[in-house]
Amino acid sequence: MESAPAQNAAAIRSSEIRAGMKDSLGVGLGIFPLGFALGMLVIQAGLPWWLTPALSIGIFAGSVELFLVSLLAAYAPLITIAVTVFALNFRHVFYPFSFPLHKVRNGWPRWYSMYAMIDEAYATYATMPAQQITSARMVTGQLCMQGYWVAGGLLGVLVANALPGPIAGFEFALTALFIVMTMDSIRGKREVPSAVLAGLSVTVAMVAMPDQALLAALVLFTVSLVARYFWVRARGGLAQPEETPAAEQSAAQLATYEPSTIGEQQLKPTQQGEAA
Repeated sequence: MESAPAQNAAAIRSSEIRAGMKDSLGVGLGIFPLGFALGMLVIQAGLPWWLTPALSIGIFAGSVELFLVSLLAAYAPLITIAVTVFALNFRHVFYPFSFPLHKVRNGWPRWYSMYAMIDEAYATYATMPAQQITSARMVTGQLCMQGYWVAGGLLGVLVANALPGPIAGFEFALTALFIVMTMDSIRGKREVPSAVLAGLSVTVAMVAMPDQALLAALVLFTVSLVARYFWVRARGGLAQPEETPAAEQSAAQLATYEPSTIGEQQLKPTQQGEAA
């Protein structure tokens, strides 16, 4: 029979795994349909079915995979594919600064967590209280998220192969996805200038370089965003918002505390505060 400590450790680990599975359920409702669309799109584009699991396992990057299918079906140049993937995934460069990778133990769990750092995983764990995050919970959640994506893709392949003919207009799924994302980003009107710059970049690229419109549009849009950033900063538009009274009160409370001794995680009142 196992000892009591071993049984407790197994129970804790089992609880962490269940928590990770629950973490993935909400985002899984969105991941699975997109994976299904990927599988359908691969077959509709006349590409081999195995490309779906190959992309879902080898890349696992959501919208990039859908975009890759369109580029591969159109026999796009490698330079266009490379620049497009880089531009779409560049945001992931900044994720590790706030993603709790330090909670994942070293070895393959941490390597996998880095690989599976998709937007949904970032949104789930970057905002979760640190005391609730464990290695088993995070890795389980990310494994389940990828599982939804792979399963959705395989189901999409099966359904597409079972249909008597292609569905007209299904290739518009990727365009529809980006339209929804654009509408969501400009809802607060703050990013309307970015949307206008994107539209202008596409228009200029299609007129000036119709054969390399995608590559030219990405370059123009990147340059215009950089120019807009420096212009807004020069006008003082990037100033930090003023603190609210609640934030000032929290800051005042924190000022009366100092870090405790090494190895402890709690805070204690300062001697000066006690004397007062």
